[in-house]
Amino acid sequence: MSTTADQPNADVVGTWVTADGHIRQELRADGRYDEARGARRSAYTGRYTVTGNHLDYVDDTGFTATGDLRDGVLHHEHLVLHREERA
Repeated sequence: MSTTADQPNADVVGTWVTADGHIRQELRADGRYDEARGARRSAYTGRYTVTGNHLDYVDDTGFTATGDLRDGVLHHEHLVLHREERA
């Protein structure tokens, strides 16, 4: 993951989930992600990079998407995800 001198990368590692729990996105420390949709585990997998508060995703089929972390909320394309609390 890249870093700029004036804006450190946001800490996004962990599991992010929509309010209804239907979509769960695990952002791993190794730069990989695994997204579940409902009962479908690993519906989308790929890699991500973080620059400041901005995320760029490339799934394993080559599809690209973006996201931004704002006030502790992950806005990923049309989705709004909140960090899952760790037990």
